[in-house]
Amino acid sequence: MNESVRKAIYDKYIVPTKKERTDYIGVEIEMPVVNKNGAPVDEKISIDAASKFSEHFGFIESGRDADGNITSSKHEQTGDILSFDCSYSNLELSFGKAVGLFEIKDRFEKYCRFLNSEFAGCGYTLTGMGVNPNADINHNKPIPNERYRMLYHYLHSYPQHKDEVAMRFHKRPDFGTFTSASQVQLDVRYDELTDVINVFGLLEPYKALLFANSYLPDYPDFLCVRNMLWEHSMQGYNPHNVGMFGKKISSIDELIDYIGTQSIYCTMRDGKYVDFTPLTVDEYFSRDSIEGEYFDGNSYQKIKITPDISDLEFLRTFKFEDLTFRGTIEYRSSCCQPFSESMTVAAFHTGLKEKLYELKEILENDDVIYSHGFNAIELQKLLSKNTRPYFIDENKIEKQLIRILDLSSEGLKKRGLGEESLLDPLYERAYKHTNPARAMLDGIKNGVPIINYIEQYAAI
Repeated sequence: MNESVRKAIYDKYIVPTKKERTDYIGVEIEMPVVNKNGAPVDEKISIDAASKFSEHFGFIESGRDADGNITSSKHEQTGDILSFDCSYSNLELSFGKAVGLFEIKDRFEKYCRFLNSEFAGCGYTLTGMGVNPNADINHNKPIPNERYRMLYHYLHSYPQHKDEVAMRFHKRPDFGTFTSASQVQLDVRYDELTDVINVFGLLEPYKALLFANSYLPDYPDFLCVRNMLWEHSMQGYNPHNVGMFGKKISSIDELIDYIGTQSIYCTMRDGKYVDFTPLTVDEYFSRDSIEGEYFDGNSYQKIKITPDISDLEFLRTFKFEDLTFRGTIEYRSSCCQPFSESMTVAAFHTGLKEKLYELKEILENDDVIYSHGFNAIELQKLLSKNTRPYFIDENKIEKQLIRILDLSSEGLKKRGLGEESLLDPLYERAYKHTNPARAMLDGIKNGVPIINYIEQYAAI
């Protein structure tokens, strides 16, 4: 790899992990907007609710679409952001960095109560699911702005690339408009960086058992379909951009090498997004020119661009453990959870971060799932499905999940903020061998209408 590119990667991703700083938590929760009347979401209703929310809580508008509609707003004091993610039927609340989880929980619940009181008059609701239950009813169109127009166009380009990569593309390139995540960012320090990536990678199969909450009838085998939709789309054209690392990262140099094998698929020129066939960072910066496409306001036009080192800003990856330019790891694999259990994802990761090396000991010596010839990537995919693999011993799984939850609880107790109580729903899931998606599907099989789960998962 070119040394100037290597230095740019080091400066962007590694240098921030060396800075002394207070440990903060960043939480982002995406939520489906659901029309309970069984009709598509009317964008005007979502936009109106966002405008009223911003006015009520003193958020300042920070983004508008091509038609002048609000797409995001921010609260200057807290740093909290309301935005729409990909479409007007997927609303996101991002919280400014915080020390404790209860302050985030309180604001999340306050915001959701207000939004759902606004939506209720129209027969709408936000709900705590990882896939919009009306995914096959909604229009699933992108927000008309530079970012989401480009993304929608790029994801729909997959038929042109079917013969280029040894993978099967699914047929829902609109998935970004109806999938919702619960993500947490935690500060990571230089000397723990590779261990955090490796250890939390080994944890992913167990997380699939606890947090699965994205069922899509198109792919009925999955309780957590979100990750498959990312991996088998243009986002996964280069598998190093998505999912798990697939190999143990043994040093910072090796991590930089890995980042160099990830792909860039877009950048900006003169205020316009340009997208192109993905190129690894190493290859991208070795080219004299690259041919891409941009939207001129009416149609897509061809353009040739010259790579610039600043384009590294547009390296967009979706790893389950994603190193950011903020000196944080963003944990991205978990679905949006029922609102009453909204902080379980953040609490689980925050507690285990405090017990990293104890967690490493448990997972590196695990013989419950890691003794059957399958690696972490294969296990994560298997355990995301409705049918458990033949070798799974439910009682052993339960005990191991409890052991991991106890460790997270110890880590949270160490923080002294009472946050260990936020794990209670996860203990219940472990004891019952279930998760929100499985509970919903079991109920539906027994005649419970899905609207009951839409409302139950929206309750605070």
